[in-house]
Amino acid sequence: MCAERFITKPALHSRARQELRMKPTLPLWALSLLAVAWGYPSHLYDEPWVNLFRQGFNFQCPHGEVLVAIRSYFSEAEGSDRLWTFECQPTPSTLGEPTECWWDDINRAGMEWSSTCSNNGIVAGVQSQYFSSVLDREWQFYCCRFSRRCPYSCWCTNDVPEYYREEGEMIIPSYGYFIRGAQTTFSGVLRDRQWKYIVCRMTDFDCEFENF
Repeated sequence: MCAERFITKPALHSRARQELRMKPTLPLWALSLLAVAWGYPSHLYDEPWVNLFRQGFNFQCPHGEVLVAIRSYFSEAEGSDRLWTFECQPTPSTLGEPTECWWDDINRAGMEWSSTCSNNGIVAGVQSQYFSSVLDREWQFYCCRFSRRCPYSCWCTNDVPEYYREEGEMIIPSYGYFIRGAQTTFSGVLRDRQWKYIVCRMTDFDCEFENF
């Protein structure tokens, strides 16, 4: 069990977050009208969501990049589902190139889940499938290993979101930290999940390799 710490939103990612907010394909005035008609906040259309409600998705960072930020928006009206967006960033040059990548363990919808990338991997992608029968998703991390580098100084974030059904956002605390997995709980009453992301540093040298 890793210790909890509060993750702040560092200025380091301000430029990256601006780049993340891509221009929508429809004019802003049209999107605003749709937002009013559908009852959604207009800021939803500033985000490059990787999915529609109740739709599966497969997101992978470009080669040599890993996941550094995650954001989601909940809607009870849309099957108690969430829209998701992710941000990637190149790894430090001291880490080298990824030597192997794979899809790790999958969780089952409607159940609690704890997953850390095997073989000392780092999260470089996510895929998910929605199941209307339980109003929940199954999840799977895409992990990449960098030579024989090992994790250290690992800990968990606070719950994301802080309360069920709120918008959720997690950004790594600073360059050189990496997401290695997550612990997640599912509320059968509220039909939503809270996440504690497992964050670690990685050695700059090869080490006695163990499967953490």
